[in-house]
Formats: sequence, structure tokens, C-alpha cells
Amino acid sequence: MIDHQKLLDSGAVLKKYKRGEFLFQEGTIARYYYQVYFGEIKMNNYNQEGKEYIQGIFTKEKSFGEPPLFADFKYPANAEAITDSEVWQLPKEQFLKLLEKNPEIHHKFTSTLALRLYYKAIMVSEISTQEPEHRILRILDYLKNNSTTTIEVDTTYKVELTRQQLADLTGLRVETVIRSIKKLEQKGELFIKDRKVYR
Repeated sequence: MIDHQKLLDSGAVLKKYKRGEFLFQEGTIARYYYQVYFGEIKMNNYNQEGKEYIQGIFTKEKSFGEPPLFADFKYPANAEAITDSEVWQLPKEQFLKLLEKNPEIHHKFTSTLALRLYYKAIMVSEISTQEPEHRILRILDYLKNNSTTTIEVDTTYKVELTRQQLADLTGLRVETVIRSIKKLEQKGELFIKDRKVYR
């Protein structure tokens, strides 16, 4: 998202997080801009029964948790390391100055946030009205279209998420995801190789 040298010049530091470690928690004040250098970070919530709902998964070069920096509200979700990770961390004041000095980066953020809002609107509609197979295809298509790896139109996309993560992203039970993936494979909508899903 933001060039590493620009981050360093603005005062960013590269921090290491162990798997399962929280970068921030729901209800805390936003103080930093975060961008993944290495690893995987998820933003999630837990309901009263302890069931997890994943808001999004962020990998190399992806940023997360920006809206509270712009609008001064507390984080609506947690950020947790899925794997051992390294993440750029830039204080809020320096981040906002960086955007002011670099309109092209500011424009990129506006586009990214608009895409995330679109995704949220689609997923709310999917979770409340659509069948499991349709929900899974929509999330897989979203992941494929927003992959950091360049994908040709006719190229298959390897889904790096676990069945449990797909369940947490779509609001389904993991058993439902497993059954639905098998049905989608039978219909030719995707295929499975070495336990990995390809779309």
C-alpha cells in the first residue's frame, strides 16, 4: 500500500507479533496505521458464546484498521496475528501528515476503503439471504479479485484460507462449508487438490 521507504521516512517501525497475539482490541483507541510486511493478520469479533466472526484477513502489503484514524472512534474489532508476522506501525499524526503530503496515496486509500465498504455491503446481504454455496462463491471471487498476486482471467486461484476461516468469514458452520465445497466441486465451480481449494 505505502512504499516502505516512505513509511521509514515518516517514522514507522517494523514490529513482530507472535501467532495469536493481538495488535489491538475492540473498544480501544486508534493510535497507529498498520501495514503487513510479512505474515497474516485477521480482524475479528467474538459473540457472547465465544464464536468468532472474521471481518477480514490481511496479508503482505495490505493495511487494516484505518477508519478509526480518520473518524476518531474506537476500534469496532480486534486485530490478531494468524501467523507469526511483521507489521509496519506508524503513529496516527505522522500517518495523516504523510497523506497530506502525498495526494496519490490519499487517493489510493479512498479507493481501498470504498472497496471494503462494498465488500461489507455485499457480505451483509449474502449472510442474511443467500444459500451457503452462493456465499462461499462470493467470498472466493472477492478474494481472487483482490489478491496481491497478479491473476490472469482464465487462471485458477488457490485459496489459502482454512475451512474454519471460510466459515468465520461467511457466518456458516465449518461442517456446512465442507459440505458446500464438495457440492461446488461436483458442479465444477471449483476443484480440490491436496486438500486445497482452487477457484
